[in-house]
Amino acid sequence: MREKTFHHEIRKAHIRRERGEQPDYWLGYERGLIRGIRGEQFGTEQEHELWLGLAAEADAALRERGRGYRDGLVMATAAEEAA
Repeated sequence: MREKTFHHEIRKAHIRRERGEQPDYWLGYERGLIRGIRGEQFGTEQEHELWLGLAAEADAALRERGRGYRDGLVMATAAEEAA
């Protein structure tokens, strides 16, 4: 993912979270983007597995964080492959 695209996506997530548009989803999305770009330099493997597992939680807020995290990872990976 190009630096410009990364910053655009982070900014988009931050703005939407501040507006109250699915704040839990966008929190996870931002974290997923960072993990997708920085890999093991950002967080531990245990934290990564925890965030991925949140998508299956019964609690709606945790589930949204997990979905956002997964989607952020996918965005970072797809952008890397396209570059």
